[in-house]
This record gives sequence, C-alpha cells and structure tokens, in this order.
Amino acid sequence: MASTQVNLYEAKTQLSSLVERAAKGEEIVIAKAGKPMARLTPIPAEENVAEPLPFGQNLLGITFISDDFYEDLPPELFENSDNDSLFLPENAK
Repeated sequence: MASTQVNLYEAKTQLSSLVERAAKGEEIVIAKAGKPMARLTPIPAEENVAEPLPFGQNLLGITFISDDFYEDLPPELFENSDNDSLFLPENAK
C-alpha cells in the first residue's frame, strides 16, 4: 500500500485509527511542520517456531525406559559369533 503523511496534531488526535490502518499494511508518515519525523509500519507476523523438546522425550512427549534396561545381557548372546543374534536378528532362535 502507499504511504500517507499526516501532521503531528492529526496523529495525536487519531492515533488509534492510524495504528489500525498501519496494522492492515498501510505506511503512515508523521510530519511536523511538513518535515517527516516518524513512520508507522506494520509489525511482520512472527513465524511459529517449535520449542525444543525436553531432554529424553520423543515427538509425542512420551518417555519410556524398559524395566530391564540396566540389566546385563545374557552371555549366550555372545557365545557363537557366527550366529550372533544381536547382529543378525534373523538367526535368533
């Protein structure tokens, strides 16, 4: 939109309507004795930026650790490296 110049007295008496016009995209220049002194412009809309998730949460906000997470793995899993079920799950018994 084009800019509109208003004098300081008019700006003081009609400030709320000038702010509404500026919010809709119009640029308002405020002048004193014909000399431009200030400019009312719209504030650009903020982009919605997602806040980072708290540590340990997934996208759904669910935190889960199995009860046996800290237990040792059974030694049978490491006995036969040719048929290792940790690296080759299709060979698991």
